[in-house]
Amino acid sequence: MPKLRVSSFAVSLDGYGAGPEQSRENPLGAGGLALHEWAFATRTFRTMFGQDGGTTGIDDDFAAQGFAGIGAWIMGRNMFGPVRGDWPDENWKGWWGDNPP
Repeated sequence: MPKLRVSSFAVSLDGYGAGPEQSRENPLGAGGLALHEWAFATRTFRTMFGQDGGTTGIDDDFAAQGFAGIGAWIMGRNMFGPVRGDWPDENWKGWWGDNPP
């Protein structure tokens, strides 16, 4: 039987994976980016976004482990847009536009 592993998922101390009031302006909800600030500074994340430098140490080790051995990512619909209910049209191209990171 295949195994499922949840990786690279940040959760606040009160158990939320995103902030409230998700919108196109705030894809992770109000204050949602704060959940990931520790990761954005790591060498692992900076390398993924084509940037040099970044912190090393325990945060970078943890970030790197979240991507090791991944064969595929299973993501929910909200990863790609704020639309709820039926898709109204094909205009939405994702949070990152035509050129995602």
